[in-house]
Amino acid sequence: MAQLKTLDLIAILLSISLLTSIPLTQGQQPKVNALVAPITKDSSTSLYTVALNSTKQYLIDLAGPVVWSPCPTNYGLVQCTAPICNEANSFRYPDCKPIINGLQPTGFCKCVSSTKNPVTGECFSGNETLIGTYLASTDGKNPRASVNADYVNICAPDSALSGLPPSAVGGAGFGRTSLVSLPARLAWDLSFHNEFVLCLPATTNAPGVAFFGAKPYFLLPPNSPDISSLLHYTKLLKSPNNYDAAYYLNVNGLAINLQAVSFPGKNEFNFDSYGNGGVKLSTTIPYTVMRSDIYKRFLHKYKEATKRIPKMPAVAPFELCYNSSALSPTRLGYGVPSIDIMLNDGKNWTIFGANSIKDVETNTACFAFVDGGKNEATAITLGGFQMENSFMHFDVPNSVLGFLPTLLGIRTTCSNFNFTSGGN
Repeated sequence: MAQLKTLDLIAILLSISLLTSIPLTQGQQPKVNALVAPITKDSSTSLYTVALNSTKQYLIDLAGPVVWSPCPTNYGLVQCTAPICNEANSFRYPDCKPIINGLQPTGFCKCVSSTKNPVTGECFSGNETLIGTYLASTDGKNPRASVNADYVNICAPDSALSGLPPSAVGGAGFGRTSLVSLPARLAWDLSFHNEFVLCLPATTNAPGVAFFGAKPYFLLPPNSPDISSLLHYTKLLKSPNNYDAAYYLNVNGLAINLQAVSFPGKNEFNFDSYGNGGVKLSTTIPYTVMRSDIYKRFLHKYKEATKRIPKMPAVAPFELCYNSSALSPTRLGYGVPSIDIMLNDGKNWTIFGANSIKDVETNTACFAFVDGGKNEATAITLGGFQMENSFMHFDVPNSVLGFLPTLLGIRTTCSNFNFTSGGN
């Protein structure tokens, strides 16, 4: 599909809004197997938002445990002994203050929870509430009738929105929880399996897509297969730290042009006894960040593999940049050495030029990986740019990831879900 212009994106979002503007009441709602929502890439931050209630944009936080936003003037309180209160508070970040739930004059014990802005690191706390929303159901091909659901929300101060895309009204946690992340709550409320898909767009002019619930998942052109039939599946790891709701890949090495990067030890990517390390998936940083001991060897190997390509002065935050006029374009991006994230089950997450080389200035394109320093807590944090136009299916209870590292190889993109047509 040709890249859409900004006006086309507005038309798409408007059509979704009209399609879902009259949600069915609870008694009218049929059994729903899946929901669909558009994902937008913000031009100023290179971060991603998902639309709830058709138009309200929430920052996608793949590692976040909860949804948070400033609350309306009038909202209901959650009992401090409720399971959703207990689970939300089980994910309190250790650098955030402990929470004391508030006993009201009536004897009602309200739930107070804390979380943090993943961009700025600001901790905050607020009352927990349930907020009603509606999203489009889907048959995997188009949006269909909208349905009502609710999500668990932590009431945040307005200051908590700092650093988010300008359109964002809060953050939506997609982390591994049973009850309180956005996917978990939608699954519980609508009685389907806790599974979801993220397909991040590479452009700000056309939306990507999020699915909540069961396959099939189709993208244009019309005769394309169900994407779920093309996925590779791998077991996800969980952090030893119970407060960490992130998803981790089980990695045993890196390779460039099928040549392994040499490391002195055998556990560079493992968790240590303090829960540091691991290879995390994140949508709240624009580019992949590596701990220095890994980054330096990785960068050295890549420099060797690209030594014949003319260089350009570095452009922060990147260290290695090329004369883009010397790079050949291909269907998978610039024709540069491939990068394999080698998984312990023998599968590879392969990164091609579209996800490794970023155009930054006229005639300048940079190797889009960042040195996080020697004290970086995570071995590797895979950032948004490296996951754009990747299809990622998370089966949360079974801790399994189905993935296709790039859709470009099958001549489609994350911006090719047909949001513009549907029916009841």
